[in-house]
Amino acid sequence: MSASESAIAAAEAHSAHNYHPLPIVVTSAEGAWMTDVEGRRYLDMLAGYSALNFGHGNRRLIDAAKAQLERVTLTSRAFYHDRFADFCEQLADLCGMESVLPMNTGAEAVETAVKTARKWGYRVKGVVDNMAKIVVASNNFHGRTTTVISFSTDPEARADFGPYTPGFEIVPYGDLTAMEAALTENTVAVLLEPIQGEAGVLVPPPGYLAGVRRLTQERNILFIADEIQSGLGRTGRTFALEHEGVVPDMYVLGKALGGGVVPVSAVVSSQEVLGVFRPGEHGSTFGGNPLACAVALEVIAMLRSGEYQQRASELGEHLHHELGLMVGTGSVEAVRGRGLWAGVDIVPERGTGREISEKLMDRGVLVKDTHGSTIRIAPPLVISKEDLDWGLDQLRAVLAG
Repeated sequence: MSASESAIAAAEAHSAHNYHPLPIVVTSAEGAWMTDVEGRRYLDMLAGYSALNFGHGNRRLIDAAKAQLERVTLTSRAFYHDRFADFCEQLADLCGMESVLPMNTGAEAVETAVKTARKWGYRVKGVVDNMAKIVVASNNFHGRTTTVISFSTDPEARADFGPYTPGFEIVPYGDLTAMEAALTENTVAVLLEPIQGEAGVLVPPPGYLAGVRRLTQERNILFIADEIQSGLGRTGRTFALEHEGVVPDMYVLGKALGGGVVPVSAVVSSQEVLGVFRPGEHGSTFGGNPLACAVALEVIAMLRSGEYQQRASELGEHLHHELGLMVGTGSVEAVRGRGLWAGVDIVPERGTGREISEKLMDRGVLVKDTHGSTIRIAPPLVISKEDLDWGLDQLRAVLAG
């Protein structure tokens, strides 16, 4: 057996089979490139589902983490630490908001947003106890906790995990008429991804997000934007909602907030909304820990320069132009996305998304499939144009084969 085969066999023997990874065993990475145990190099065109927006081993982030590792890594929220206030202030300012509730993973942040919206609904809006409703969109992906999969429409996410958490209404994504019809006096929030990543990088129709914002404002309903994948530079703006001129009541952030170094997530909103919590009502041992805050503060500083948003915008325009040329050639049915983020629907006769991903892996490019014949492309924002073009050349070669 090769070194990769041996490592994969060992992993399969001693881990739960809840993932189906591509058969590559990574041992090191830098920038947009990863190296496996045999020394083969691969261009990373997935970036940890946007967790690695700033690339592997980003020097600024590694240095920030190292410096904090030498000082203190965890206090729990039983005590204050000297990075916490700065983190909360800087992240709130980046979002144009007032208050931050830090967590660790994206799913934790979504759970926190759900709890926040319900408590706000009872304490502030005056909804009758246990009657709060949250409206979500079909084909959503907000995580895999019991509550979150309760409002998923993906059979793989839901099957055999019931009974499910009540209190959610699902409407078609992008359908403003259906959204309006779903809103009632008991609706406390609308929870949406501005772009649905796991569903295949689905971008809603123009005016949809602005329409949702108008409806929620008119009816005293919180608009919660899950920008865990779409936010922090990926689409060419700090937040994907900025493309539509929309500001939500609450951002849910994660992935790139930790720079691919440590898990960091947060809910960011107004003092009125997050002020519904009292000590002991919600928390996390590791949420807002010193190491997480140190890394996230460096991420925030990097985003303030605008460099990464500009790269995503310029390279994204090039990416979508080149992918657009593939549509109608007999290999690609459709391309969607924004910035350095694309969903590519492969003509089924050319292969499944998994098969195309494996063929690209053989040519040194790493992407990931979703929903049958779709592949997702989301390279680190630090990728060079030359490397991006090389990766696209490999896709053309695979599709022509």
